[in-house]
Amino acid sequence: MNKTSVGQEQVNGISVVINTYNASCHLQQVLDTVKGFDEVVVCDMESTDDTLDIAKRNGCKIVVFPRGNYQICEPARQTAIDAASCKWVLVVDADELVTPELKEYLYSLIGKEDAPQGLYVPRKSRFMGRFMHCFYPDYQLRFFIRKDTVWPAIIHADPVIKGRIEKIPAAHADMALVHLADDSIASRMGKINQYTANEIEKKKDRNYGMAALFYRPFVRFFRAYIQKGGFRDGKEGFICACYEGIYQFVAVSKIIEDRMKKRK
Repeated sequence: MNKTSVGQEQVNGISVVINTYNASCHLQQVLDTVKGFDEVVVCDMESTDDTLDIAKRNGCKIVVFPRGNYQICEPARQTAIDAASCKWVLVVDADELVTPELKEYLYSLIGKEDAPQGLYVPRKSRFMGRFMHCFYPDYQLRFFIRKDTVWPAIIHADPVIKGRIEKIPAAHADMALVHLADDSIASRMGKINQYTANEIEKKKDRNYGMAALFYRPFVRFFRAYIQKGGFRDGKEGFICACYEGIYQFVAVSKIIEDRMKKRK
């Protein structure tokens, strides 16, 4: 990793930004895949395992964000981005791998005069022990110009970027982030409950009714199982597509429940 002094911006450089909390499980593997970038910034939320030791051994720039009562990393995203020294930032989770093809593509992109200000990157994810077609391309807005970019402190929010945003075509699967987390049924259920709670604030203006309880889960299941090819993943693909529908059902139910409570 090339070093950059504080306050000096590398115009054609890329900072990799990683938010962590007790992330030692996959962190070394992740850091191995981001070697060669101009800078790696680890923004840690007061880990109690050896996350910081791993980051230090790998020469990362380390900043600390007080964890407080936060259960998600989004409040710390902006702090991590602001700590970067390069013009361009690639945000990587502590359980995601960057392929050599993606790295090569990003460096070729920033050398172009007409480069977009933001880029959606596809991601491959696992469920019940296998990579799932129904999750792909699972686009993540993770690459952008650091200046004037704002990351809202809301779970699964995209950064607010000024300028043109493009996508890496889904056909280029070799440029996708590789998500190492392997969801089980139990972990999937826990995430559904956690993530749908945040849907209430994000979609508080939606006037969902009975119809939404039927069509939104069905559309999500159809998209995951048929359009995205979940049927190619056997019984695991069917189960995964069903949980995609369940997520929508729970989310809509909570939004309706919240609206009813406010009317009382």
